[in-house]
Amino acid sequence: MNTVELDPAGPRRAAIDHRTAMGLAATEYGRVVDLLGSLDAAQWSTRTECPTWTVRDMATHMLGMTEMAASLREQRRQMSAARHRNDGLMIDALTALQVDEHRDMSAPQIVDRLSEQAPKAARSRRRTPGFIRRRRLGVPGEIDGREEVWTIGYLTDTILTRDPWMHRVDITRATGAEHVLTPDHDGVLVADVVAEWAARHGEPFTLWLTGPAGGEWSRGRGGPEIECDAIEFCRILSGRAPGEGLLGTVVPF
Repeated sequence: MNTVELDPAGPRRAAIDHRTAMGLAATEYGRVVDLLGSLDAAQWSTRTECPTWTVRDMATHMLGMTEMAASLREQRRQMSAARHRNDGLMIDALTALQVDEHRDMSAPQIVDRLSEQAPKAARSRRRTPGFIRRRRLGVPGEIDGREEVWTIGYLTDTILTRDPWMHRVDITRATGAEHVLTPDHDGVLVADVVAEWAARHGEPFTLWLTGPAGGEWSRGRGGPEIECDAIEFCRILSGRAPGEGLLGTVVPF
C-alpha cells in the first residue's frame, strides 16, 4: 500500500522527475503511432466519447499537439492563429484549429506525419531547461470551471503526455483495438494521477485500482474505501464518466 502525502501549495508543477517524464513521453508517442497505424478505414470514422470527434478528428488533434511540442515556431503560430478564432476557451480554439488544418490529410498521411514529428516533440520537450520549466505558464489552466496557475513544466512534463494517453484510451474504447497497458508505463502515469487527485481533494482515503496499470494507495484514516479499474478511475477524473464523492475531484488530462 502506497502512502500519499499532500503537495505544498503553489503553481501546479510536474511531480515526476524530468528524466522519467521524458521517457514516458517518448513511450506514449510510440504507442499512439502504433495504435493509429493498426486501424482500418472503418475504425478511423468511428465516433469517440469526445463530443463531435471521430477517431480521425482525435488523431489530427494529437498530430497538431505533437507538431506544436516539436517546434517553438509552430507553437507560436498555432497559439496566434487560435487567438483569432471565435471558439470560446483558448484550448477549444486550439484543438479546433488542429483538426481543421489537418482535415485534408489521409489516415496514412496522418500516421506518417505523426511518426516523423513524435521524436522531434520528445526531443524538444526533453531539452526544455529547468529554469524554463519552473516558470509560470502565461495562459492559466481551467479546471472544473476555475482558473489555476500552472508551471511550464507541468504542461511539458505532465499534460502533454496525459493528453495522448487519455486519447489512446478513447480510441481503443471506440474501435475495440488492443489497448496496450504495462505497469512500467501506464502504471506510472496512473500513480501520478492518483497523487494529484489526492492533493486536490486533501481528504483521507483508501484506493484500490485494478488492472495492469493499477495499485493500492491510502492517506489518513476514516476515509472512504474505493475500488475501481485503473483506466475507469482516470476516465472518471477526466470527466468522461460520472463520479461521486472524492471521485468528483477533477484532474486535467
